[in-house]
Amino acid sequence: MNDMDPPLLDLVKTKVNSFIKWDLVRFLRENPNTADTAENIAKYVGRNAATVEPELRELVDSDIMEVKSVDGMQVYSLTTDDSTRELLDRFITACEDRHFRVKVIYHIVRGMR
Repeated sequence: MNDMDPPLLDLVKTKVNSFIKWDLVRFLRENPNTADTAENIAKYVGRNAATVEPELRELVDSDIMEVKSVDGMQVYSLTTDDSTRELLDRFITACEDRHFRVKVIYHIVRGMR
């Protein structure tokens, strides 16, 4: 299961290491200009805001996302870093392959132990 492209394997093991983060990254790559609150992003991905917000903060800490305070609200958006966006593009494209998705699931579940 470690036969993934090394940068993608590192991404899955260290940054997109939960199913919620996977959902968030997929949503943000499909909607790269989104800048919104945790509550609204949670609605977009069909999840609870209380579970999404800590995951968003971890994505900020890992430089996948950025957060700004706007009128006292925390507004999250995808990073503007081109190399990170390119890596996320490669990840989402690779996720179109069933075998790749199985490997990602394996690593996420293994990381939960």
